[in-house]
Amino acid sequence: MKTITMKRHLLATALLALTASVAQANPNVPPPAQSKPLLITNATLNTVSGPVVSNGRMLVEGGRIKAIGGAELQAPAGAQVIDLQGRQVYPGMVSANTVMGLVEVSAVRATVDTAETGAVNPNARALVAINADSDIIPVTRASGVLTVLSVPQPRAGIGLVAGTSALVQLDGWNWEDMALRPEVGLHVTLPTMRSANSLFATGTDSPRDELRRTVNAKLKQLDEVFEMAAAYAKAKAADPKTALDTRWEAMLPVVRGERPVFVDADDRWQIRQALDLAERFKLKLAIVGGADSAALAGELKARDVAVVIGSVNRLPLRRDDDVDAIYRLPGELARAGVRFCIAREDRDPSNERNLGFEAGQAVAHGLNADEALKAITLYPARILGAEKELGSLEVGKYATFFVADGSPLDIRSAVQRIFIQGREIELKDKQTGLRDKYQQRYHAH
Repeated sequence: MKTITMKRHLLATALLALTASVAQANPNVPPPAQSKPLLITNATLNTVSGPVVSNGRMLVEGGRIKAIGGAELQAPAGAQVIDLQGRQVYPGMVSANTVMGLVEVSAVRATVDTAETGAVNPNARALVAINADSDIIPVTRASGVLTVLSVPQPRAGIGLVAGTSALVQLDGWNWEDMALRPEVGLHVTLPTMRSANSLFATGTDSPRDELRRTVNAKLKQLDEVFEMAAAYAKAKAADPKTALDTRWEAMLPVVRGERPVFVDADDRWQIRQALDLAERFKLKLAIVGGADSAALAGELKARDVAVVIGSVNRLPLRRDDDVDAIYRLPGELARAGVRFCIAREDRDPSNERNLGFEAGQAVAHGLNADEALKAITLYPARILGAEKELGSLEVGKYATFFVADGSPLDIRSAVQRIFIQGREIELKDKQTGLRDKYQQRYHAH
């Protein structure tokens, strides 16, 4: 008994130590707001929305792009001038499907705050749960991903309506500083008809019949959610003194068509269910995942439904699908004229830094390189309703950009400087700290 007790004590101590270590704040200090003009010179400006400007200049004031031009663009009095010596400048990448700030170490429950209890939580807000001190944030932005959509997740096995996502920049003292769009869209997860038979009891009915009953029950529950939200909106319009219900209050912008609904749907059956739901309740729809979306491209285009591709680097849905089916998906959607962007579906935010390489993989399988760059900058900004502030180098938009020695689609390229709303952010994180520490150790010996 003493041995067992001692083992439990040691395990508990180890878990507490791990939790304490991951809960520590990263040492990066957010810089103050831009106080004087900044002129970028001798740069290759990849505007994304327009032509590449060679030997270009970009003037930044008040955190926004003031002007883009050539030698005629001169520095105002007191401006900081940075000569980039021909290096590449790109708008910050936008990752449209993350749990950034909601997860630190997925294996440590105390650092995971992605889901509320129960199946229906439209009033849950990702923004207020974001940890601005996450060690993953500086690692991610060092790759050029400077803005992310932080998305609440459904409760495993039962979740249907997870809550509302937030668009945040990866710099700030707290979630209030980071917020660009505090509430972007409502996130819904559909049940799937694809599952292993072993998960269901045999009994008198086949596993398929049992699965069908479970799925139909969830779809009915989801219908009831939107019916109740619509009824609440109608009652509220008729009588503003209607008793407050925070769940349906949070859905008012959704049922009014003012806020999109992002539906996790990969296979054809799920996508059709999402389209049917949107038609019946007049919803502004976007598909997340969309592995089978190319098969329904015509209908998606006709109904102007955007697809947030949930990672290019993943296996196909079915054993008999082409091995490169998902790799080809962005190119197929682009050629079909469907609005899309490339994101990731990994629930481990430490890999969001690989967003550019996801787009690069799509280029290797048929997507035009210019379209691939847009798919991780301008297109997600449009889908998320932030195209007036983000996604390209244009006058009036936020000066959120990075400097690199090559294309962000190329794994050999390195990001050298990053700016968020005109503020230069230091390229230091836990990983670079460990690198520098041990380089000194081994060089000293």
